[in-house]
Amino acid sequence: MSYPEPRYHGETGEITASYRPAGAPPELISPNGTQTRYLATTASTGGEFGLYQVDMTPKAGGPSTHFHRTISETFYVLDGTVRIFDGKNWVDARRGDCVYVPTGGLHAFRNDSDEPSSMLLLFAPGAPREEYFEKVGTVARMTEEERAAFFLKHDTYWTD
Repeated sequence: MSYPEPRYHGETGEITASYRPAGAPPELISPNGTQTRYLATTASTGGEFGLYQVDMTPKAGGPSTHFHRTISETFYVLDGTVRIFDGKNWVDARRGDCVYVPTGGLHAFRNDSDEPSSMLLLFAPGAPREEYFEKVGTVARMTEEERAAFFLKHDTYWTD
């Protein structure tokens, strides 16, 4: 395995870093109180990856089993317990645990505990997940055709 081909061809580097302070408010608060912070979006990383912090309330539940055809997904638990389905078994992932799901890998996650939980979600390569996070709560009000188009657009294929 070797490094990828260079994508930056300058000689001196550039001032291009971005900073998001820990105290910045979440970009999204779901009706159940779950908060999502957009730490590094596909737009801000040039499509390399998307990184999000998801703080779930107790008993927040989560999505059922699904897979993605174009992106991998990595879960890194910051606090609490996140139940993660790895395609075969449910794992109680705790602080410091990491679960990587390659493209096409079956997975699901949820907070079934009586305590809040927090995790990082990393999608690679990047995908515009912000619209998915912002509109997934409205799928119950969509027609069957709208719902199918929404999930297809956002590379989400349900198996349950």
